[in-house]
Formats: sequence, structure tokens, C-alpha cells
Amino acid sequence: MIITTPAPESASDAVAQMYEDDLADDGFVHSYTAAMAVNPEAHDAFVALVRTVVPSIGVRIYEAATLGAARAIGSAHCLIAHGRKSMTAGVVDEAGLRAFAADDDSAFTEAERAVIRYAERLSTSPRDMTDADAESLRAHGFTDRQIVDITLAAGLRNHFSRSLMALAVPLDDDPLIAPELAAALRDRAERRSA
Repeated sequence: MIITTPAPESASDAVAQMYEDDLADDGFVHSYTAAMAVNPEAHDAFVALVRTVVPSIGVRIYEAATLGAARAIGSAHCLIAHGRKSMTAGVVDEAGLRAFAADDDSAFTEAERAVIRYAERLSTSPRDMTDADAESLRAHGFTDRQIVDITLAAGLRNHFSRSLMALAVPLDDDPLIAPELAAALRDRAERRSA
């Protein structure tokens, strides 16, 4: 990592809370949490923005947008973290996530697949997007508010993933996801980065 992060033993206030939240949720402090702890106010603002987009689209669509963007960017951090979150939330099972790592999105609903494609396009060629991209979401019943929130969800993933990459944040060995699945997601991210 190209920065020095706050040490857990000397963390206080907002930083201590960030670390405590990771420990309570996952049993360890993620390296990306430590990186964001350098500016806990920015982290809080990011989390607050995420909380403003999820209510209109729900967790399933939020995770589809997040996974689509993370795969397009080549973010192993976010593929693994949100792969695990997606499984925990019942969005997709381990077999479906393995397929997703191999570019097979069939474990997702048609609407979720449209969101994944939209998030990938936003993450790779946003300047080329047209009304047709929004129409692909509208065809699945998404409202203007939901299209904005899907766009923000994918954009937020771009912000976070690219920040982690720029800071050279190391990838954790996440004990809460099967090592073989983590390896498949990591390999998929590396194929994008190559």
C-alpha cells in the first residue's frame, strides 16, 4: 500500500468504529477499511451515498450493479467482498458466482443481467452510452429514479474500486469465502486488468 494506515491498537473515534464494525461483521479488519480510515469522513460520506441509492432499487439490484462494475473494472477487492455479500443476501449462490467469474450471468434474473450489462458499459465506455442503454433498463420495468440509482451504484463502485487500485491496497485472504471461489474471482479480475 502506498499510504500508512491507522494502527488498530491506537485507533480512536470514527476510525475505531470502522475497525470495530469490520471485526463485528467479519472477524477481521479489511485492508480497504484501513485505507479508508485515513479519511473517515470521506468513508462516512461514501456509505451515506450508498444508503441513498439502495432503497429504490433493493439489495439484489444494488449487488448486480456492483458486481457488474467490479468485473468490468477488474477489481478483485470488490468482486470478492460483494460476491460474499451477494451470497449472504441470497442474490446468488456459490455456483452462480463461480459462473459469473467465468462470464456466465445465468444465475441472475433477466432484469439483474440487464443491470450487470449496464454497469459494465458504464465502467468501460460511459462516453458511448445513449438512450438505448437506459431503455434496456426501462424494458425491465425500472423507473427513472431507479435508473439514476443503478447508475450511481455502478459509479460508486468505480470510485471505490479505482481508489483501492490507485492506493495499491493489498487483497485480504477473506476467511468468509471459499478459497477456490476467491481464486476464481481474483483470476477474473486479473484477466480484466491484463
